[in-house]
Amino acid sequence: MSGFVSFVSSGPGDPELLTLKAVARLQAADAVLFDDLSSGPILAHARAGADLVGVGKRAGRPSPRQDHVSRLLVEYASTGARVVRLKSGDAGLFGRLEEEITALDAAGIGYEVIPGVTSASAAAAAAGMPLTRRLTARRVQFVTGADVAGGLPADLNWAALADPAATTVVFMGKRTFPALVERLVAEGLPRDTPALLAEAVSTPEERLHRTTIGALAGQLAAERGDLPGLILYGPLAND
Repeated sequence: MSGFVSFVSSGPGDPELLTLKAVARLQAADAVLFDDLSSGPILAHARAGADLVGVGKRAGRPSPRQDHVSRLLVEYASTGARVVRLKSGDAGLFGRLEEEITALDAAGIGYEVIPGVTSASAAAAAAGMPLTRRLTARRVQFVTGADVAGGLPADLNWAALADPAATTVVFMGKRTFPALVERLVAEGLPRDTPALLAEAVSTPEERLHRTTIGALAGQLAAERGDLPGLILYGPLAND
């Protein structure tokens, strides 16, 4: 007997940003395996009596291994259960989606992926800024600021990241941003390039801080804080 897994994107945290399809899957699920940033009021949409299992990962905190999370998905679905794998933001962006799909494929278990609002889009909306602009910001790029060990990835496309005409969004980058900025400056990006630090986007704890990449690097080197955050930089970040 085999169940079914719905990879549900929960958005950045505000339950009103869930899609109708996401809510429907939560209401029908027998089990919900959720990320830390997908907990709280979003789980109020889960069916009464459903198993709620926290499997989230946060930098610098004890977290379940990815193979354990994948195994739990297979085990629940193998009982015939309708399973929701609730992922923060959009499931396809830096969410280890492919590894979990691979485990389901190997076990012959069906699945679907339900997209959602990314934290990048929510941060730009909260700041009242566009991500693109004709002539001056024709390109948007998303990048992770952390490799599997939590350090700055060594194989990034530095020329692209130092493009002054692109809007760049750095996920999971508060810890490594000072090192990232040093490399960007070496590639020619000015230290006074506008930057936006967006923390706890779309939640009651939301904080937005407009600054420059140089000033933000100094700030984060001294104090990062515990709130989840992402960083946008480029010509539109001061809008």
